Amino acid sequence: MSLQLGDLAPDFTAETTSGTINFHEWLGDSWGILFSHPADFTPVCTTELGTTAKLQGEFEKRNVKVVALSVDPLDSHHEWIKDINETQATEVNFPIIADSDQKVAQLYGMIHPNASDKLTVRSVYVIGPEKKIKLTITYPASTGRNFNELLRVIDSLQLTANYSVATPANWQHGEDVVIAPAIKNEDIPAKFPKGHKEVKPYLRTTPQPNL
Repeated sequence: MSLQLGDLAPDFTAETTSGTINFHEWLGDSWGILFSHPADFTPVCTTELGTTAKLQGEFEKRNVKVVALSVDPLDSHHEWIKDINETQATEVNFPIIADSDQKVAQLYGMIHPNASDKLTVRSVYVIGPEKKIKLTITYPASTGRNFNELLRVIDSLQLTANYSVATPANWQHGEDVVIAPAIKNEDIPAKFPKGHKEVKPYLRTTPQPNL
C-alpha cells in the first residue's frame, strides 16, 4: 500500500554523501524533507539540488532537514555534486542517499512502474517532528519541482499544527488565515485577539496569529 498522510514515515539506515544515517535518529526533533531524483547527472535534478542548496538557510529557519535520494551509488553522487556546485554556483550542503538497491525507494513507493521500472519519480515527503507524513507531492521525471511552493506549504503546515487555523488558496506567509470551523464564534476573541472578519458563517478570517 502507498504511504498516506498521517502514516509513520518508514525508518531506514542508508549510506549518504554525508556518511551513514539512521533516518529517524538523523531527523531528531526537526521537520524533514525526503525527495527523490530519477538519476545522477540528469539536467533537471542538477538544477533542483542546486536550488535546494541555495535555500538551505530558509530550511534551517524553519527547523527543516533536507535529504535527497537517487538510485545511483555513492561514488557517482560525489562526482555529480562537483557538477552541481560548478553549474549552479553553490555548494551542496545536505546528504544525498545512495540507493542503488532501491531499498528506500521501494519503502517509500518512489518507483512507479508505469513511468519507469527502475528510476524514481520526483517524490516529495514532508515529515513532522513526530515522524508522521504531513505532505506528499509526486511529479513526473520531466517536471522540476517548485521549491518556493515547498517553503510555502511548510509555513502552512507549521502554522496550522500550532493554531486552530487553515490557510486559503495561494496563501503566503504574513497573509490572513481561515479560522477552523470547529471554533465557536464566542471563543474567537480569546483565541484570536487580533480580531476577525466573518465573510460567511463558515468562512471567518483572522490575521496570521504567530506574527
